[in-house]
Amino acid sequence: MVKEVAADIATDTIPNGSAFHAAAPGAAWREAQDRDVSSHRQARIPSDCLTFGNGPSNIPSMSLESDGRGNAGGPPSRQRWRYLDDPVAIRALAHPLRHDLMRIIGRLGRATTAQAAQELGISHGLASHHLRQLAKYGFVEQVSGKDNRERPWRLVATSYSWAGATRSPGGTAAVDVVEQVYAEQALERFLGWQQRRGDWPQAWRESTGMGRSTVYLTQAELAQLAAAMDALLLRYAEERPLDDLAARPPGSVAVDFTIFVIPAAKNPPGQE
Repeated sequence: MVKEVAADIATDTIPNGSAFHAAAPGAAWREAQDRDVSSHRQARIPSDCLTFGNGPSNIPSMSLESDGRGNAGGPPSRQRWRYLDDPVAIRALAHPLRHDLMRIIGRLGRATTAQAAQELGISHGLASHHLRQLAKYGFVEQVSGKDNRERPWRLVATSYSWAGATRSPGGTAAVDVVEQVYAEQALERFLGWQQRRGDWPQAWRESTGMGRSTVYLTQAELAQLAAAMDALLLRYAEERPLDDLAARPPGSVAVDFTIFVIPAAKNPPGQE
């Protein structure tokens, strides 16, 4: 018996120097989220493309920043990976503004609080608050600057996986919240691309947009297909960490790939 799967793939191209961000949620929602995160002051943080998502399910929570892993037979990975299994740390990502801040830091390589606040059009205090929350849970860190003025922030890791987190109800709930934020931001960026793509050359437009396919697959076939798609993207992501400006080829721009793989059947095979 096969499983019905709808695979929706959307790509969004973002030109260098542009910032696109979802509208920040209401103050009450932000306060509730911050209380939820801050209440776990002793929560364990794993010591460990801005890429997020599911990866190998048996990876422990540990540092892979210098492990040199990469494709078999290929060059060592230049990514700094972090595997998240702490629901509290995952929930710390569930705020659109924090994603915007991490995207800015990744695009610039390093960014001060003042730079990020100016680009997003928010107050220095609000940017500082969310950057401190990201730092508390190990997503960003401050590094030495060129002078004695404000120290810039950098990304601690450039790729994340939380596959192991979904083994617990709390982890699953945390991943659900973050995925919803990602989906909302992906839709907003795609709609923004529709508005501006007429200004882009035809060659770029032909390779972007949204595609949709529905195919019948077994679980093994789905796993194989998902791994193949991951491998295609991983080739470039491993060579070009998001915050490594020198790794970007001339003429390149940031390109977002948002991939939804959704079983269209109501129940798993055998439970219809």
